Amino acid sequence: MISLGGCIGTGFFIGSGYTIYEAGSTGAIFAYLVGGFIMYLTLLCLGELSVAMPVSGSFQTYATKFIGSGTGFAIGWLYWLGWAVTIALEFLSAGQLMQRWLPDSPVWMWCLIFAALMFFLNALSAKAFGETEFIFSSIKILAIILFIGVGGAAMFGLIEMNDGQAAPFFSHFTTDGLLPNGVTALLITMISVNFSFQGTELIGIAAGESENPEKTIPRSIRQTVWRTLFFFVLSVFVLAGVIPRTEAGVSESPFVVVLDRIGVPYSADIMNFVILIALLSVANSGLYAATRMLYSLSREGMASPRLGKVNERGVPINALLITLAISGLSLLSGVFAAETVFVWLLSLAGLGAQIGWIAITASLLGFRKKYISQGGKIEDLKFKAPLYPILPAVALIANCIVMASLAFDAEQRMALYWGGGFYICCYLVYHLRVKKKHRIKTYEQELQLNEGKKMVM
Repeated sequence: MISLGGCIGTGFFIGSGYTIYEAGSTGAIFAYLVGGFIMYLTLLCLGELSVAMPVSGSFQTYATKFIGSGTGFAIGWLYWLGWAVTIALEFLSAGQLMQRWLPDSPVWMWCLIFAALMFFLNALSAKAFGETEFIFSSIKILAIILFIGVGGAAMFGLIEMNDGQAAPFFSHFTTDGLLPNGVTALLITMISVNFSFQGTELIGIAAGESENPEKTIPRSIRQTVWRTLFFFVLSVFVLAGVIPRTEAGVSESPFVVVLDRIGVPYSADIMNFVILIALLSVANSGLYAATRMLYSLSREGMASPRLGKVNERGVPINALLITLAISGLSLLSGVFAAETVFVWLLSLAGLGAQIGWIAITASLLGFRKKYISQGGKIEDLKFKAPLYPILPAVALIANCIVMASLAFDAEQRMALYWGGGFYICCYLVYHLRVKKKHRIKTYEQELQLNEGKKMVM
């Protein structure tokens, strides 16, 4: 449910309209199926790593160990910054949604209220975060199930349209053709589709604080994949079936358009509430993920030792506070520098998640190689990604293609420029200032591990 909560957000509730408009009815379904397939391959790679090494740092730790320390450092900081900025965006968007019901209330007040609520839930305990996210995710999933039922009934004539039009059945799919705007449009939409699936990697980050990861992680991966595909693909099928491609877009949620066409009372208010829950859910998941990533960087000597300290409830409170503080600064840039700084930060946020997926698939290749060279037996692994090395190689190539697709979209191209620049800066910082500290920290951890083995013997 945490993983579903991380990926079912405004990117899906609003971005699905953009996918239908660009790729067409059939092309949109195909895009989500391909995106789901890439997600499945990536999560299989993450599953093997998470079961073998359940740590809160997840793929940042794996990249450090099996790709390179500089790579792990850059990925960790980019992923953390991405979530910190995303949290700010969720608070800002949630505050704007509240103005529908309370138009005279200031947006900053709601941002402050939501930030205080998310801080309280995350500072209380990991259990409090998990149970809250379960409730948020349940509301979103229930809303999607009801939408599929009502929208599907209207699509096939079981419910009359509000405007008196006949049931569309499959007419929009035959009218649009396979790819009305060509293959290039499909490739561009794959960027937003793949980003809408991102957040499912939170399975790996939560593995470090879950009980029996060898049982819960594989089950979570299987359930996340089929549930995500079920909700996403069926919803897009109903959306594309009820509204024409030319009426879909990003100016208004396509879910609202469908409910209005069916004549559901208070449809806009209903979707406003669901999207508000989606925003708070993503902010909740993002704050958890960013805090654990900063904690992991600290534990590996890649950030201040103070950020690795936990309170009596096991929560890295300093990492939580600094993450929320950076989110607050990002929120200010969203108000005073929305056309420049905030846009740059958002570009980094989108790229950070995609690079995280690339790191997961590349780390599995490095893990298997090191595991076998140290005498490990494949049959001893409690969870194995199938068809090795074909599966991780295909996943790695597919994720790289999606990232390269950013170059085809002028609005998204900035992410490659700023992401590349940020990466270069991270590598320079690591080699000039952090490398020595990281090596000392790694050496101390190895000494402690060896001492522990001697005591056991």
